[in-house]
Amino acid sequence: MKLSALLPLALAAALVGLLARGLLQRDAQAEPPSPLIGKPAPALDLQRLGGDGKAAPQGEVWVLNVFASWCAPCRAELPVLGELASQAGVRIVGLDYRDTAEQGAAFLKRYGDPYALTLLDPQGRGSLAWGVTGVPETFVIDRRGIVRLRHTGPVTAEDLQQRLLPLIKKLQHA
Repeated sequence: MKLSALLPLALAAALVGLLARGLLQRDAQAEPPSPLIGKPAPALDLQRLGGDGKAAPQGEVWVLNVFASWCAPCRAELPVLGELASQAGVRIVGLDYRDTAEQGAAFLKRYGDPYALTLLDPQGRGSLAWGVTGVPETFVIDRRGIVRLRHTGPVTAEDLQQRLLPLIKKLQHA
């Protein structure tokens, strides 16, 4: 077989390899853009799961995690969020997206509740103000109430160690 006949096949194989690498490689910095970064966090004037409303933390670094009972990745990230709360000493506010109070409570009872406060967002209006495009999504908010990070998808142990904890520690000591 001539070399010229193998050249197109080799080029096609190289192209497939590059495309596969690009699809499989996860770039932690390649988050979808969020217009909230560097801006004040939207108000969370929503009903509290299991009680009266309570404002989100003020004057401290905190985390907002948007989840839903019907979201499998949300269930998978709950232990990691628990680690985040204990390792960083940070309060995590849960925003229960498009669930009833009963669905949210049952989900947290069954799989664990890492949240210091859980708010209900049955129509998705609160999530809309945060620019949420899907669940789960996680935001880090500084002491002044400024959004510093948006993380889309489930928080993994790697995300916790490489992105969230370093940022939170930095913000706590600022």
